Amino acid sequence: MTGLLDGRIAIVTGAGRGIGRAHALELARHGAKVVVNDFGVSLAGEGTGESPADQVVAEIVAAGGEAVANAADVADFAAAEAMVRQAVETYGGLDILVNNAGFVRDRMLVNTSEEEWDAVIRVHLKGHFATLRHAGAYWRAESKAGRQREARVINTSSGAGLQGSIGQGTYSAAKAGIAGLTLVAAAEMARYGVTVNAIAPVAKTRMTEGAFDTSAMALPEDNSPVVAWLASEDARDVTGRVIEIDGPQMTVENGWAHGPSADAGARWNAAEVGPALRKLLAQAPVPEKVYGA
Repeated sequence: MTGLLDGRIAIVTGAGRGIGRAHALELARHGAKVVVNDFGVSLAGEGTGESPADQVVAEIVAAGGEAVANAADVADFAAAEAMVRQAVETYGGLDILVNNAGFVRDRMLVNTSEEEWDAVIRVHLKGHFATLRHAGAYWRAESKAGRQREARVINTSSGAGLQGSIGQGTYSAAKAGIAGLTLVAAAEMARYGVTVNAIAPVAKTRMTEGAFDTSAMALPEDNSPVVAWLASEDARDVTGRVIEIDGPQMTVENGWAHGPSADAGARWNAAEVGPALRKLLAQAPVPEKVYGA
């Protein structure tokens, strides 16, 4: 135990395996009390009957830390509220929310079914919203009662959401949505003492092994020290940021920003749009290539 997060109370979703498991273990190693959430589903989001959260809790307790398991579906609105309540009732509060849960159902767009689209958007995007909404309501109430907490949210986006990824249109859309949600939540929740950031982790996990050559990829735990610091009180001046982590390399993503512009002074004439827009595009940075292009 290092003391960076001593006394702080955390929820980590999707923490039974992979990157989420590494986050839970890292936060506990630094002194946090952790609610380890995992719904126990397959890579495609299907029920398996397993309880991986219990195994992670056992590891944390064996190492001298404190943790409890939670098997909620993060996209179930009521279950997400109950998860926040579990942290408060078990440990007396909540300081850190790490949104990590998700799964993939990769398809080219023309082969993607409505059910596949809905399932992926639900677990990633609604799953981030539901937990963040209820944790945010708790932090707002604490602030209004004069007990403002040094609260931290770390969401999980992806390079697929920031640059796009062929064969992952649904996943990319969800992860891009999470980046946008992060920006809005950071702006709205600052008044309650809450910072909201996102990471775009790169790691060899169940989700990447089927889609990419993972032989040279970083390990899940390589991402977790960044999460631990963002969860600390020391990170109070960092919010509304998306940080990509690829092994030893850490990159602050620039995201959408206003670029070159032109003002016609009146409504554009359609025939004039082409030349004007091409001039602006020539002045703008060339977009990064979509992964797999």
